[in-house]
Amino acid sequence: MTDVDSLPAQYVTSGGARVYTLPVRAFPNFRANAYLLVRGNPHAPAYAALVDTGGSGPNNLSDLQAGFAAVRDGYGEAVGLDTLSRIVITHPHPDHLGGLSALREHTDAPVAAFHSAVPFIEQPGALRAAWLTLPDAQATWLGLPPGGELDGRIRRRGSNLTVPRALPVATPLHDGDVLDDLLHVIHTPGHEGNQICLRVDEVLLSADHLLPLNSPPLMPARFLPGSGVAAFLASLDRVEALDGVTLALGGHDGPMPDPRARIHALRTRTHEKLDGLLAACTHPMTIHDLLLALHPRLRSIQAVLLLDQTAALTEYLTATGALSETAREDGAGLFTRT
Repeated sequence: MTDVDSLPAQYVTSGGARVYTLPVRAFPNFRANAYLLVRGNPHAPAYAALVDTGGSGPNNLSDLQAGFAAVRDGYGEAVGLDTLSRIVITHPHPDHLGGLSALREHTDAPVAAFHSAVPFIEQPGALRAAWLTLPDAQATWLGLPPGGELDGRIRRRGSNLTVPRALPVATPLHDGDVLDDLLHVIHTPGHEGNQICLRVDEVLLSADHLLPLNSPPLMPARFLPGSGVAAFLASLDRVEALDGVTLALGGHDGPMPDPRARIHALRTRTHEKLDGLLAACTHPMTIHDLLLALHPRLRSIQAVLLLDQTAALTEYLTATGALSETAREDGAGLFTRT
């Protein structure tokens, strides 16, 4: 199975559904998890769903195909891309959605996604219309030095496409839906405003809401609706309140056998980041100033994600009254401790 694990991890739920983790190289040097759910007789399954599709990297499709082959050979499941009953997209980020275009050459399985994510899948370029603050204005508000690498990267993201071509969504989902009498839909904005988690009995497919090794990347709500720290913390509370969930499987890395402990750790880490930013704000500072104060050894590969995170933390602290905001002459936000 290329260089990913030869035998996918299997989880059998209390209701008899089999869940398989299919790690894929979504992009070069970047991995993600897709999940295969199977129900019924393994020799003639009544239902098979693929949750997320990985990315558009050159190895993504072959990793998915190898994963299906390993499930057939190792577990006796009579499944293939051509026998899928359903594809579900947890959120329209390229490492979860980008593989759908290539999959369409191998399966006609109907696609389901959260209702407000549908335009991102059916209309390449829809991201441009979704920005609450356009990228040029983002760069100004963030206080980025004009003409620099980071300034250029932020301004260019207004032209990003969520998918390379338009793809139809058969089933728009809403919070509380039960898809195919199996998948309970839970809207969990924060990392992405259209993100859903999916519950199958005691197993939670947690997308990028709960990750085992890292906090999910956040951007401020003023950029995209449903993003930000406030939404993320509220979604943590909501998932924590679910009864009977004993295993969470995220969009990256390994399983989380104690979801509540992971939620506690993520909430604690978020508040540590908020406290760290507040301590770093020693005088009126832009978000770019705060980024460099918090991450003096900033690497280019991390810069945009950490810039967005710094903006999200600053937005939350301003909304809660811990920081006050004024505007610099050039339009950059200036933040001061209250």
